Amino acid sequence: MTRNHPSRPSRRTVLGGAALAALTVAAGTGPAEATAPGATWPSRFPLPDGWLPEGITIGRRPYAYMGSRADGAVYRTDLRTGEGRVVHEGAAGLAAIGLKLDHDGLLYVAGGGGGTARIIDSRTGGLLRTHQLTDTTGHFVNDVALVGDRAWFTDSYGPVLYGVPRGRRGGVRALPLTGDWEHTPDVINANGIVSTPDGRGLIVVRMTAGELYRVSLRTGRATRVRLVGADDVVHGDGLVRVGRTLYVVQNRLNLVSVWDLDARAGTATLRRTITDPRFDVPATAARFGDRLYLVNARFTSPQTPETTFTAVAVDR
Repeated sequence: MTRNHPSRPSRRTVLGGAALAALTVAAGTGPAEATAPGATWPSRFPLPDGWLPEGITIGRRPYAYMGSRADGAVYRTDLRTGEGRVVHEGAAGLAAIGLKLDHDGLLYVAGGGGGTARIIDSRTGGLLRTHQLTDTTGHFVNDVALVGDRAWFTDSYGPVLYGVPRGRRGGVRALPLTGDWEHTPDVINANGIVSTPDGRGLIVVRMTAGELYRVSLRTGRATRVRLVGADDVVHGDGLVRVGRTLYVVQNRLNLVSVWDLDARAGTATLRRTITDPRFDVPATAARFGDRLYLVNARFTSPQTPETTFTAVAVDR
């Protein structure tokens, strides 16, 4: 059984004290665009052409990490300057969809159709571990949230969450979704995922249906969150929670809806929406200070090696 409030594993526990070879590869994309009025940091910066971004994560330091759907590489951008480089080199057949950075500098990366969860050292770019969560047919490991002693991954084509241990001990836990959850074949179901305000459960967005669910970490029972102020969160992709405020990136609508959660995350009340002309099908978001940083996945544009991609910042 997963504990609700365990202490976080240390970096030494996860790495096991082994020396890791650095795999950092330079890949600059040029300077960022001019800063927004009144801002000191760029509000828009480029990614490499053909990067095919979807996930973004930011830790305590001003660096954004963004994965590539093209080959599973990870790109790091300095939020102060907008300049970046590849910190983990990809390979054919890999993908990096959702990703989260923990407090020890470890990246937990969802592998999409490969059915994997990879753990990468953000400081060296080294691949520490690969967990094969499911087979590669009829599954898509999409996003991840860090809660207690596990990283929890969604499967967009299967009614299950996967709990990967954040230390060296323990195995992967499969948590079937029950209760109110209704799985629809052949469409994207579970997508973005975050912890509940009390840290005892998870909030998962069911993308095509436009629904939010609170999931018990103990039983897997999913309870549909009652929405007030809007009928749905259709095209809901990445989730960000700050206290009892939930941000839902609704990708093809080019907006972020902002919701107030009650104490048990049973009800979400729409506060406002965030739109911006720079949005081009944003997939996921991450918070740093008073800003949200979003990657433009450009799903409605050609996905070629020459396609340009950017990330943008908006005020929360």
